[in-house]
Amino acid sequence: MDSKQTCKFVLLCTIVCVLFCTCTSIDTIATTQFISDAKNDTLLSSNGVFRLGFFSPPMSKNRYVGIWFSEVHVQNVVWVANRDSPLKSNDGVFKILGNGNIGIFSESQAKQPVWSSNVTEVSAASSIHAKLLDSGNLVLISGSGRVIWQSFDHPTDTILAGMKLGVDKRTGLNRVITSWKSPNDPGTGDVSFVLDASTELPQLYGEMDSYRVWRGGPWNGQIMIGVPMASRIKPVEFSIEAAIFNYTFVNNKDEVQVVFRRLKVETAGYAEQQLWNAESKEWTIIWTAPQDRCDKYKRCGAYSLCNNTNSIQCMCLPGYEAEQYQEWDMNCVEKRKELHSSCGKGKGEGFMKITGLKLPDASNANFMKNMSLQECELECFKNCNCTAYASADVNVGGRGCFAWYGELIDVRTYVADGQDLYIRVDAQGHGMHKKMMLLIIFVALGLGVLLFIYWWRKRDKKKDPSNEVSHANSLADNSNIELTFFQLDTILKATDNFSPAKKLGQGGFGPVYKGELLNGQDIAVKRLSRSSEQGISEFKNEALLIAKLQHRNLVRLLGCCIDNEEKILIYEFMPNLSLDCFLFDETRKSLLDWNKRHDIIVGIARGILYLHQDSRFKIIHRDLKTSNILLDKDLNPKISDFGTARLFGGNQSQANTGTVVGTFGYMSPEYILHGLFSDKSDVFSFGVLLLEIISGKKNSGVVLDVYPPSNLISYVWERWTAGKAIDILDISIADSCPVHEVLRCIQVGLLCVQDNSPDRPTMSTVVFMLSNDAALPLPKQPVFAMYRSHHNPDSIIYDTNSSSLNDLTITNPVGR
Repeated sequence: MDSKQTCKFVLLCTIVCVLFCTCTSIDTIATTQFISDAKNDTLLSSNGVFRLGFFSPPMSKNRYVGIWFSEVHVQNVVWVANRDSPLKSNDGVFKILGNGNIGIFSESQAKQPVWSSNVTEVSAASSIHAKLLDSGNLVLISGSGRVIWQSFDHPTDTILAGMKLGVDKRTGLNRVITSWKSPNDPGTGDVSFVLDASTELPQLYGEMDSYRVWRGGPWNGQIMIGVPMASRIKPVEFSIEAAIFNYTFVNNKDEVQVVFRRLKVETAGYAEQQLWNAESKEWTIIWTAPQDRCDKYKRCGAYSLCNNTNSIQCMCLPGYEAEQYQEWDMNCVEKRKELHSSCGKGKGEGFMKITGLKLPDASNANFMKNMSLQECELECFKNCNCTAYASADVNVGGRGCFAWYGELIDVRTYVADGQDLYIRVDAQGHGMHKKMMLLIIFVALGLGVLLFIYWWRKRDKKKDPSNEVSHANSLADNSNIELTFFQLDTILKATDNFSPAKKLGQGGFGPVYKGELLNGQDIAVKRLSRSSEQGISEFKNEALLIAKLQHRNLVRLLGCCIDNEEKILIYEFMPNLSLDCFLFDETRKSLLDWNKRHDIIVGIARGILYLHQDSRFKIIHRDLKTSNILLDKDLNPKISDFGTARLFGGNQSQANTGTVVGTFGYMSPEYILHGLFSDKSDVFSFGVLLLEIISGKKNSGVVLDVYPPSNLISYVWERWTAGKAIDILDISIADSCPVHEVLRCIQVGLLCVQDNSPDRPTMSTVVFMLSNDAALPLPKQPVFAMYRSHHNPDSIIYDTNSSSLNDLTITNPVGR
């Protein structure tokens, strides 16, 4: 009897163990099963990639049912069921309802589900089951094996491989991805990406508050034209007939392992395709939309195009001129409206080919499927309302074309992956184009001959030092500034002919060397690289700008040298390197105790205040960062590197640039997105500097166990709201500082990195706040900086023909 009972007990234990293992790793639930939040139950796809369960966003107690990458250690939610109907406690249950739908209940309020799949026609509930597929798709399956509902038809803010955007013409279901309301709230936000199939040429649109901010399309047989990077990574397929945008990936011999990818819409107003990097444990951005200011929908007016490589971004298309003089961002109009009556009569009119473009918005275009490009030209020529045409299939042997009738809007240039557009011009414009091409050829040949003669004469010409000094002095005379001008031979002797052993580091504009003059004075020599994008104008800018500045917290310019192609700046030598060499070096950071760090913070603030308010001219630095803060022998801070600085007029408060320069992590949101800079742009950079000095960590380099992957600003904000801001303090100085002073500086830093520039204090206010104990205002959450600066920490310039600027890397541990 005992042996039988023992056998029964063992059998019972075995069954329980099997059931337990099944419950913790199942991918399917039937009508008799459920997922309990209180028990931390989850579904796991059979390949182990995706997991479904209950979760709470950062800094929120609300509970949601979602799907995330199981093998990605930082929680990355890709789908939320009850995004607009959260549970307030962890008594939630996820199960199949009596009517065959799948739903979410609160056990304390079990009368009605807070969310359900809401399928109207379902079979017997007893035969239905829900399954989490290997693709991350949650499906509801009938007893016959038919999928009656799937999460892929109801995306939130993320598209996974196999998901689709667009309208199902059979059911009317419109698949749209929409951002979260905030990083802490997955509710339906203001930013969405939608496939507009209201015309015969469907296009992708990015919308914010129902206003279009970006466009991709139309499809040209290979890519959505507004997503040029797609041609190299092959992430999408498209069907014009079905009006479906299918997000998929090509599997080939080079991709044999599981790769995690996603397309996500962020609350800040942009979409990113991301690839999980298993080595660095972070998401790598493959492409972003919008990419730059020219990607903004209708950035320029009708009949104009946006060129992001020019200082004047908006230009009228051939045959058109600005409606108002030099107002290129407004509409352009036909140059010769009176000649429009000759349209179609064959009097020399024709079409001008413009290459490398994003094609115009196709809302007013026709798709002629079976026409060749030549046939399309004839068809467009017959209709005087036809303003342009282009190929609809750029594949070899492809047929079909687009023809536009009316305004040409949202046109831009691309360096690569653009398409040809044929624009209608009148007889005069067509003839002028031919004449212009001949003129360009003759001018180019003439310039070539002149350049050859100049080179031939210069080859044997001896240098005349007096001419070089005269040229350099003219630079000073034009600005009423006295500069010391060094002979090139003096610089060569001081640096041992620019010996590699004397090299201190490499900046975006060229290398920096240590030198020693004949009188024994040490100097720092900045030699402009001949291949650098900083030309004579930027060199003059930096030399004259620094020469005008006199402040104890600004680096002092001793002189310069201009000798043919050599352009050199000579600075006072800083024996203690730059601030980053202390802050981010584990062996040296403890040398900067709290008192010294506080002195450095105040010194930098006073230096910026002098630039903004107290100098002869108002100057915006535009590239404040730790590597541009030098330290003298007493560790006093000196602001350096004014190559990208801009001088403002007396009443000027803001400016716009066609070329955005600076370093991600330090650049303000309005500067990155719109090219707008002001004194508040420097305030933002100072705020990042302040937080880096306190924490001893880089804004773009922090990796912490919080969601989403944090940069420094997001980590500081999370600690601040949790009442634990002191946690960010550099542990190497934790015992040497007054807590109240640290917390005050942290609060000042958060005020400086506010998203909206009017919310940031001026530098005079910052200096005041750092030097007294008056009450401070409370900061707002810096959403943009939290989600943007960590993606790309490198110094960048938004100009495809330019190199990165002003990102000095120290190569030898020697002062400068």
